[in-house]
Amino acid sequence: MTTRTELLKRAPRTVLPRAGQRVLCAVSGGLDSMCLLHMLKALCEERGGQIAAAHFNHRLRGAAADRDEEFVREICARWGIPLSVGRGDVGEYAKREGLSTEEAARNLRYAFLRRTAAERECECLYTAHHAGDNAETVLLNLIRGTGLTGLTGMDWERDGLCRPLLGVTREELEAYAAEWKIPHIEDATNADPEAAARNLLRLQVMPLLKELNPRAVEHICGMARRLRGVDRSLEQDAAARAAHVEAQEGRVTLSMEALAAAPAAVRPRMLLRLFDLLGVGRKDVGAAHLEALMDLARRTAWGKEGRLSLPHGVTARYCRRWLILETRPQILTEVQLVPGRALHWGDYALTLLDRPEGEGISFFWRGRPGQSPVVTAAPCPPGARLTLPGARGSRSVKRLCLDRRISLAERDRLPAIYVEGKLAAVWRLGVDAAFAPEGREPCRFIKIEKTKQQIEEDGHDAQ
Repeated sequence: MTTRTELLKRAPRTVLPRAGQRVLCAVSGGLDSMCLLHMLKALCEERGGQIAAAHFNHRLRGAAADRDEEFVREICARWGIPLSVGRGDVGEYAKREGLSTEEAARNLRYAFLRRTAAERECECLYTAHHAGDNAETVLLNLIRGTGLTGLTGMDWERDGLCRPLLGVTREELEAYAAEWKIPHIEDATNADPEAAARNLLRLQVMPLLKELNPRAVEHICGMARRLRGVDRSLEQDAAARAAHVEAQEGRVTLSMEALAAAPAAVRPRMLLRLFDLLGVGRKDVGAAHLEALMDLARRTAWGKEGRLSLPHGVTARYCRRWLILETRPQILTEVQLVPGRALHWGDYALTLLDRPEGEGISFFWRGRPGQSPVVTAAPCPPGARLTLPGARGSRSVKRLCLDRRISLAERDRLPAIYVEGKLAAVWRLGVDAAFAPEGREPCRFIKIEKTKQQIEEDGHDAQ
């Protein structure tokens, strides 16, 4: 006879309840969850822990849903297990949020389960997903279109949610329930292939796959387990390569050199990490968005700027070989300076002159005689570098601003001057040695004045 905890012990030790631990088990009343509750109760008693149960009534099946609730109440009372019950109007929630019924039910159910776990001070929340569920998830992801991560299936544990039965088949659970005479009830919709895509897969597709190979579920889950190792390695590589991403409120910046140096399989993951660092998360950011970002990089010419609108109100732009993702409005772009004509750029008015006049930047261009260089003003990426006259080597704009105690907000508004596509100077930081005037040689001058609005803001800040 199968012991009460034998099947559980196929899971990694870290997934199982520890000595004296409080845990919460999600219970629908079906065979899978009732078996799990029975096993966890035995294991917690063996290890001096405590178990509670939670049941969510979706109110989708009328009297049948209420019957399930009453059944779970009865069994938990008989087994001496504390029970929390939640209810929700899935139909109304789905309509309000524009979700499918299945997704709406899941959202409400898990919100209730996590809330209950917190209220009962349970460290872990257990669900009865088994090997068959895992195989179905992999196949559903595959036919819907997925990357590598979607083929890794379910994790044993993630964010406090534990699935200790992923190494157990449905057939083994049925045998366990028969041996221990575990009471359970079945949702009638589970036998309807038209009720949900997963039902169709479980009832019609999986039996055909098992005819081809009786070990189909085992092999699909084994593949998912091996791919999970590959997936984690790629994530770790992406994390290491994105470790030096410049992140601040509302903006993240990544150099194109760092992105280009990464293996092709790692680049999309680096891009996804930017959404994490930006604080908006990866949800709704699909392969099409990531490919659009890479395509924008390929199409953006050196020194030019491209833009792309993305989910969560994020705007991506490539500027001077830097990829910038931001959620806040960004009005500063790269613009060309016309000699003698004042250009309003951010907080400043910039005028390109052939002689010094007032406060500004002098620079020398060692080009062909009589040829006028293309001079532009642009936001300066923090990773760009300047070699100041007399310095031993180049330093990043970020480091130079830190040395001068220039805040992030101020730094992002400083105009950077580019001559023929090369960084020549940054206002308040200095002129690069390659463009620094020497002796009495003729030079160009950019007159820089604060706009009236900025003068008023500076005066207000000083009061």
